[in-house]
Amino acid sequence: MKKHNFYAGPSILPQYTIQNTAQAVIDFAGTGLSIMEISHRSKEFTAVIEETQALFKELLNIPDGYSVIFLGGGASLQFAMIPFNLMRKKAAYLNTGEWATKAIKEARFFGEVEVVASSEDRNFSYIPKDFRIPTDADYFHITSNNTIYGTEIRHDMDSPVTLVADMSSDIFSRPVDVSKYGVIYGGAQKNLAPAGVTFVIIRNDILGKTERQIPTMLNYQTHISKGSMFNTPPCLTVFSALQTLKWMKDQGGVQEMAKRNAEKAAILYTEIDRNRLFRGTVAKEDRSVMNICFVMNDEYKDLEKEFLEMASSRGMIGIKGHRSVGGFRASTYNALPRESVEALVEVMKDFEQMKA
Repeated sequence: MKKHNFYAGPSILPQYTIQNTAQAVIDFAGTGLSIMEISHRSKEFTAVIEETQALFKELLNIPDGYSVIFLGGGASLQFAMIPFNLMRKKAAYLNTGEWATKAIKEARFFGEVEVVASSEDRNFSYIPKDFRIPTDADYFHITSNNTIYGTEIRHDMDSPVTLVADMSSDIFSRPVDVSKYGVIYGGAQKNLAPAGVTFVIIRNDILGKTERQIPTMLNYQTHISKGSMFNTPPCLTVFSALQTLKWMKDQGGVQEMAKRNAEKAAILYTEIDRNRLFRGTVAKEDRSVMNICFVMNDEYKDLEKEFLEMASSRGMIGIKGHRSVGGFRASTYNALPRESVEALVEVMKDFEQMKA
């Protein structure tokens, strides 16, 4: 039976990435050695790092004056590295979910944090509007996509101060005007590579402005100056990321990913809105294209377990919603084929015919 992988992260990867990574585990670049055992300073792996950085810049159209670095620690470490490197006195944050909340907590260790707006009052089911970004903040931080609650900021906002974005789960899903951001960062395990590598895109001229001493490993300048090779990078996952970037380029780039993702999301949201058994959980204008959350309508709540069992029997994997929201979540990342979304919709229709 075909499996349809809707996991939120780690999540589906292109078969191209999986197969090439599997081959590199056995024999990397014709060296007779595994990617897991070759020196990160070998000419073969140095070429991987350099090509991965170049494809990041090409696919996202990153302007001059920006660096792309690859680190460990996940996006969670970036919650501290951002204020460590950028906050002098004050930072502003938009609170749209659990990961934004955690980023705010870390920033408060370094100075004043102004939460300009929050959607916590309605369980993070919408993106706040009409907030004011304080001009005396050193930066303004957003989380562009919320995997748990299923909301997304799908535009590149204007900010009077340096804009910082956690794009862990929607990077490469749509074109981004990188020039509007000082920093874009994210864990790779949701749309790019296996868990283990974190990407940071950073505008060089915003660094070196704080007076505090920054530990060597937590200083962005350290990793920029050494080309992500100050210490041993996560070689396997950087290699996998390169394969995904090659696959995306071959498929037509970020524009094509955005087109496909919009089509997949429209198919599933249309069925959620039509099907009498289900309903969406977030404001329609703020619906995520990457993480589609829905629940049973109140009168059918007791059918949730039965639907999950039926979906599982038809090859649907990872659609159980996060415990904070309940219900269901279908993560429709770049590598998820349209056929998987259509298969899920068929299960929903069949279940409705059985029960409604």
